[in-house]
Amino acid sequence: MADREQPYDPYIPNGGANTQPGAQGQNGGNQRTAALQAEIDSTVGIMRDNINKVSERGARLDSLQDKTDNLAVSAQGFRRGANRVRKQMWWKDMKMRMCLIVGIIILLAVIIVPSVVATR
Repeated sequence: MADREQPYDPYIPNGGANTQPGAQGQNGGNQRTAALQAEIDSTVGIMRDNINKVSERGARLDSLQDKTDNLAVSAQGFRRGANRVRKQMWWKDMKMRMCLIVGIIILLAVIIVPSVVATR
């Protein structure tokens, strides 16, 4: 049972000493494995950064969506207010025109009626 090899596990370091006699190529294999593991760790770190950036982007997009909704509500309120003011100004203009027309009619009546009465 002592001759039996231990199963390979890249996460358990060998401690720098070869436990198997006559294994010259294993040190090179360990270096290659360590290089691959370092590359994998680097890739995992980059992917974690990317995931964090995507989640931050999602939060910013949610914030932007909320701001867009608020702006749309404000624009609708502004449109209603502008229409209300436009109608008020139209009525004010119509009242002024009516007053001018009534004033001109009264002025014409003051001028025309006495001249018609005087000619009879």
